[in-house]
Amino acid sequence: MKNHILSGIKLTLVCIVFFAGIYTLFIWGIAQLAPNHGKGEIVTYKGKTYYSNIGQVFTAPNYFNSRPSAVNYNAAGSGGSNKGPSNPEYLAEVQKRIDTFLIQNPGVSKSDVPAELVTASGSGLDPDISVQAAKVQVNRIAKIRAIEPEKLYQLITQNTQQPVLGLFGPEKINVLQLNIALDKLQS
Repeated sequence: MKNHILSGIKLTLVCIVFFAGIYTLFIWGIAQLAPNHGKGEIVTYKGKTYYSNIGQVFTAPNYFNSRPSAVNYNAAGSGGSNKGPSNPEYLAEVQKRIDTFLIQNPGVSKSDVPAELVTASGSGLDPDISVQAAKVQVNRIAKIRAIEPEKLYQLITQNTQQPVLGLFGPEKINVLQLNIALDKLQS
């Protein structure tokens, strides 16, 4: 019994030193190699500071809409809605988002609405949308801002982030950076 207690105490101390010290310093060291030393991707625009790697709310019709958030874009409490795809309340919420999107984007059919424009991500803070989600909004924005759709398609292409090493993940667009570029396009 005495041997087991001493072994348990030794293992606990080794784990504390490793996980609270060595592992933490290792992860911190890796973060120092990242842009902005692991403090997030900071964007300053019109005197305001934003984190481009955290979703921002864009619902105005003259901007590309961002992905809905289950936590109202509150980074202090990230998380999904935890409602399953068969939950009637969740289905009603998604249907409401689809109806709103179709009203704002006449000429778009229900089957053309990308899922990420009507469903929240697991964290509730996803800053990205797909290329298709941006393209489906072009006609609305072009009409409101009196811009040729071709210019908006070029803007989408310029702001498309390719998969890591060309293999891992889909093409995506950061909505904050796309909308800042959209504002600069009209300046």
